[in-house]
Amino acid sequence: MNHLRRRQTVALATGALLTAGITLAAPASTAAVPAAAGAARTTASTPLVVNARWAGHCSYDRIVIDLKGRVPEVAVTRVPKLVQDGSGKPVPLAGKHFLQIRLHPAAAHRDDGSSSYHGPTLVATRLTALRGLALTGDFEGYVTFGAAFDTRPSFTSFTLHRPERFVLDVAHRTVCC
Repeated sequence: MNHLRRRQTVALATGALLTAGITLAAPASTAAVPAAAGAARTTASTPLVVNARWAGHCSYDRIVIDLKGRVPEVAVTRVPKLVQDGSGKPVPLAGKHFLQIRLHPAAAHRDDGSSSYHGPTLVATRLTALRGLALTGDFEGYVTFGAAFDTRPSFTSFTLHRPERFVLDVAHRTVCC
């Protein structure tokens, strides 16, 4: 009888430990998070785009995209024209040359649908190289900006930290003495 009781106790203890181990080993991402029906969710690790700004310097114009969270992958490509993501409608920025700046994964809105982005959606500038900047998309993990120029832009890009931001420098003739 004592032997049977010991086996039952060991079996119960083993089962309890296995159950606890499986529960503790489950990744946090499997936890249920309530969301509105049909609403897209951004995860805590999805960087949020919060602002875009620009400035002119002696030999370059700078575009800075401010983020909350890490800086995601960013692709800067030359495009023949600027269009709104999704609709394909033309973006009304004057220029002959255009750059598309696409961040992924990223969002310009919070889980509840409210905007995390507080910058301009469309602005004409009077800088030496940069003629305009527009937020052209925030859809399915991609945030896209378009930049307009009169001449073919020569550019470099990099990231800065604390706070997190993506930087695009566009070279131009020196305008300072």
